Amino acid sequence: MRAYEIVAGSVGLEGLRRCERPDPQPGAGQILVRLRAASLNFRDLLIARGKYSAAGLQQAVVPLSDGAGEVVAIGAGVTRFRVGDRVAATFFRNWIAGPAPPGPQVALGAAPADGMLAEYAVVGEQDAVSVPAQLSFEAASTLPCAAVTAWHALMVIGQVQPGDTVLVLGTGGVSIFALQFARLAGARVLVTSSSDDKLARARAMGAAAGVNYRATPEWQQEVARLTDGRGVDHIVEVGGSGTLGRSIQAIGSGGRIYLIGVLTGVAADANPYALMSKYASIHGVFVGSRSMFEKMNSAITTNALEPVIDRVFAFDEAAAAYRHLEHSTHFGKIVIRI
Repeated sequence: MRAYEIVAGSVGLEGLRRCERPDPQPGAGQILVRLRAASLNFRDLLIARGKYSAAGLQQAVVPLSDGAGEVVAIGAGVTRFRVGDRVAATFFRNWIAGPAPPGPQVALGAAPADGMLAEYAVVGEQDAVSVPAQLSFEAASTLPCAAVTAWHALMVIGQVQPGDTVLVLGTGGVSIFALQFARLAGARVLVTSSSDDKLARARAMGAAAGVNYRATPEWQQEVARLTDGRGVDHIVEVGGSGTLGRSIQAIGSGGRIYLIGVLTGVAADANPYALMSKYASIHGVFVGSRSMFEKMNSAITTNALEPVIDRVFAFDEAAAAYRHLEHSTHFGKIVIRI
């Protein structure tokens, strides 16, 4: 089968290479999926750069955690799926429902678990979900990481209510899904971006207001103004150390900050003292369970929600897709058609 690998020891995009691998076969309890599309997350850049773990990339791995396709064969004992079903794999193996299992978890696209940038993938039947019937494979491929993360933060932990105010940082995959889910819940959404054009697109999707953080570096002050000094109820924090301090200032009384990404780095320089007087909290969010994925898909189906795709690349253009993500000019998700 056609596939891509990130080679062992990779420290940049030059470590991404096209390869041929044997066609996999499903074992007992497994399904074989003919993948039709895969999507990228910032995590995939970190893996290629050798920065996803302290030890770097110790063995070659098929990248990308997010993909969708159809079942073409099933192993012995499989009952959840049939040949022809349209499915996506879950980000984590063996997290079905409830709290995350203790200890390190195995996630697709990072050793030892090959990911989705290949023609075929073998997946345990317990680690797959049916995708919404109205979505294309390209749209369905955007869901496993970014969408489930946003759903976990806002709908599971935050239980966003009508009238709440949600602040999303940036316009990447997690943030745009958070905008969509928050609007479904009846919340007021504020968005930050370095691009006025992106802010205009976010407002066209239902955001109440946007703040250009390049034009307004102290954007937390503008957030305070937009909320009449109250601050926001929820913040989808994808920036990390470079934005967390301002998020702590922007959160309102009893509010929640969902720490999701590290786009600006991991150095701990934010003073959390203000959280105490605000009775506010920070919650770490690392994707979610299969049950969350399935409930989210029900909401997507019921509300005819359509994921926002910035651009679709051909399989032969995988390196260009990575570079497009690296340039941070995208709005929503970047997809590779397989």
